[in-house]
Amino acid sequence: MKQKTAVLGVFAAAAIILGYVESLIPFFVGTPGIKLGLANLAVLLLLLRHNVKEAALVSVVRILVIGFLFGSLFSILYSLTGAALSLCVMGLLSRFTDMSPIGISVAGGVSHNVGQLLAAALVLGSTHIFYYAPALLVAGVVAGIVIGTLTREIDRRLPPGF
Repeated sequence: MKQKTAVLGVFAAAAIILGYVESLIPFFVGTPGIKLGLANLAVLLLLLRHNVKEAALVSVVRILVIGFLFGSLFSILYSLTGAALSLCVMGLLSRFTDMSPIGISVAGGVSHNVGQLLAAALVLGSTHIFYYAPALLVAGVVAGIVIGTLTREIDRRLPPGF
């Protein structure tokens, strides 16, 4: 039990640090909500090595800490909604398919952005937000490929049981 708590703490700390590093990188492409999602690397790795429950716990901790330090209540709401949908999709794919970490990550990136769009549409009371969908879906694919590739390489290098 102590070892599992320590591992989850390491993953949560890694996700928070990666989220902080990402907040320092100026990244503006003209569409709100587009980010690489470096913190999701720790969550995906945890999902692949452990289970969806532990990945969800670390994801929620990461979103709350990063949101309170660098964001707002709206960013927390959007991130939680995107993360919930993303974790559901990635959890199902990792459990019931032989999809690679890259494919799982792409599905997670796209579903995260869909979740954020749905939350924004509800908050704003407008469907006009869906005009951003094409750019966000492409960004989700690109970010998913990058994060999935990094996760796969880190997973190969970590010792078993971590």
